[in-house]
Amino acid sequence: MSGRFAVAIPAYDAADSVAAVVRRTQAMGVPVVVVDDGSQDGTGDAARACGVVVLSHAVNLGKGRALKTAFDYMFAEGYDAVITIDADGQHPPEEMPKLLAPWREGADLVLGTRDHLYAAMGYVRRASNGTSSWMISHVAGAQLPDCQTGYRLYAKRLIETIGFPEPRFEAESAVLVRAVRTGFRVVGVPV
Repeated sequence: MSGRFAVAIPAYDAADSVAAVVRRTQAMGVPVVVVDDGSQDGTGDAARACGVVVLSHAVNLGKGRALKTAFDYMFAEGYDAVITIDADGQHPPEEMPKLLAPWREGADLVLGTRDHLYAAMGYVRRASNGTSSWMISHVAGAQLPDCQTGYRLYAKRLIETIGFPEPRFEAESAVLVRAVRTGFRVVGVPV
């Protein structure tokens, strides 16, 4: 598959990190939209200073709503896929090509996985990620890697078909389960 893609950065009280994430993403030559989800610390202003589109929620509605706002805007603008990158700097924008390759080969949802890095994580985080990935895989009916990653590529047809209704952090897990159960192609790539 080929087509146009852009990057969405959902942000909540991320004034200290969002500009660096935006600049690194812009350096990749990719259109960027930031969704300021009711921040109280100047997150929107920090992102706007980088010259990107900033969509703002008056109050914090949750990550799921921030992503839905980004999808609605970007798909209406004619993009065929959206890569999501968290505003805290944990996802390296320079690794976006790794997510694009499976999409161009027909994947509908690409997860930038970190399970190969679990050994370097603290015990609690490692246990939490491993347990949640096991539970989500069980519910979905398929073995899925690193279900908690926010570094993802969503194809337009996936979101148009299954939606993105959940308001908070559960949205990413729910869309993953619906994607598998509906027969969409989900791929994980190490980042």
